[in-house]
Amino acid sequence: MEDLLKIGPREFKSRLFVGTGKFPSPEIMLKSVIASGSEMITVAMKRVNMMNEATDEMLTHINRDHMQLLPNTSGVRNASEAILAAQMSREIFKTDFIKLEIHPDPKYLMPDPIETLKATEVLAKEGFVILPYIQADPVLCKLLEEAGASAVMPLGAPIGSNRGLVTKDLLEIIIEQSNLPVIIDAGLGAPSHAAAALEMGADAVLVNTAIAVAGDPVEMAAAFKLAVEAGRKARLAQLGKQSKTAVATSPLTSFLDL
Repeated sequence: MEDLLKIGPREFKSRLFVGTGKFPSPEIMLKSVIASGSEMITVAMKRVNMMNEATDEMLTHINRDHMQLLPNTSGVRNASEAILAAQMSREIFKTDFIKLEIHPDPKYLMPDPIETLKATEVLAKEGFVILPYIQADPVLCKLLEEAGASAVMPLGAPIGSNRGLVTKDLLEIIIEQSNLPVIIDAGLGAPSHAAAALEMGADAVLVNTAIAVAGDPVEMAAAFKLAVEAGRKARLAQLGKQSKTAVATSPLTSFLDL
């Protein structure tokens, strides 16, 4: 059977989601998205021409027939602002998908767990497909699941830091306990980080900065695509158990004494 990822009403072949910020140009962004094989891309609503989507320089480069657009609420400071932003997003982009981001601290951009949960409870009742960006908090993930989120997106490291799976121990708990797709979002800086996330059991990863600021964003996007595919295959194949001592790969015999 085909290995598909289901989020809300949609199924995805690719387990690599891509952000659209920080690219040198819309053209390079488009080429990178294509090279990544991604079927879901995020866009910050505050960066889009909200009055006229058809003339927005970035959105005109995106084939909406084959790509799920995931507007995000980056920049809002509380649940009320996030709810309003999501409602505007649904009207403008004609999608129920929303990446819920609430981070009032402009220095570290850490997501607010209380306001995120409040917004999720309201938006779920309004029929949104909610993907909340959160800290790697297993308790919060279960609360969001109960509140009606369609997936959880715990961070691997602070946004844009490229530091990788700093929160690995907590992510493993989240993956073990979650009944929702777990998408590791933020902080992944290398294809090896993405492969490790999928090997660990994450359902997908979201990458932006590591691709956009690379010397060659298009080639880096292709590298992340291969890494995610490799990590997923390794997970499905079941990794061998680790050992603290050496384990012979061939029988130890005395054939040299013959």
